[in-house]
Amino acid sequence: MDEEALANCRRAFAAQVLSKEGVQSDDALLRAFATVPRERFLGPPPWKTASWCGYVDVPSGDPSVVYQDALFALQHERHVNNGSPSLHARGIHKLALRRGETVCHVGAGSGYYTAIMSLLVGGDGHVTAVEFNEELARRAEDNLRAYPNVRVVRGNGVEWPRELTDAVYVNFAVHFPAEPWVERLSVGGRLIMPLGVPDVDAAGPTGLASYAGFFLFCREEHGYAAEYLAPVSFVWAEAVAGGFDSYRRLEAAFSRGGMQHVRALRWKTARQGKEWYSEADWGLVFGM
Repeated sequence: MDEEALANCRRAFAAQVLSKEGVQSDDALLRAFATVPRERFLGPPPWKTASWCGYVDVPSGDPSVVYQDALFALQHERHVNNGSPSLHARGIHKLALRRGETVCHVGAGSGYYTAIMSLLVGGDGHVTAVEFNEELARRAEDNLRAYPNVRVVRGNGVEWPRELTDAVYVNFAVHFPAEPWVERLSVGGRLIMPLGVPDVDAAGPTGLASYAGFFLFCREEHGYAAEYLAPVSFVWAEAVAGGFDSYRRLEAAFSRGGMQHVRALRWKTARQGKEWYSEADWGLVFGM
């Protein structure tokens, strides 16, 4: 396929994934999805797509096939995928990145959505991409060389960012918001993360989340606003262990429902009002 035809595929793909999530009037995000070459972040063909039946080989190596709202494997044996484009279109839109801002992408994989965010913050902005898996971090570093406002870090995502930042975008499921994600947000800063519990089958943990929801937290002058965005399925946090009692309580909260009525994150303060989910030092508070 020639470059002009491939560019047309990218533009159609961008329009599709944004419209599927009802994202309107976000021209910068539309341009970013239409610009970043997804095929370069998937590795060489043959590619694999994820389905409910497992992974299926894509018979074509034509890059046009990756411009669909589908999951493509990065490490199929670990159930690590490139992520749903429409889901990330919604999440990145809600993150509301502006030119010149700093953003920390936690669980960056091979860097595709990092590249999209780097275009949104522009040359005056900066993206720190954190990836725990050594192979994926190395791939991200190679893939993102053409994006000078990006720094790739091989590290534990719950330990980043290391300094105040305008936005944190987390791409693995975990049962708590890590301290740096919350406390290193500047006032007006936004955090999006999949909060959930791990999936377990007869052989033990599967490496995926069983229950998870995308939550948006916004730091205000006094406290944190919260919004439930959508149910999601993400890979489980590889570097996080323990929390079995929390898993049961959080799973029960998802089973009861009501997360769409969460309006605030209580952080290191005493409980006040009714909470959808509570721990001693944090909780998700219902709206009044």
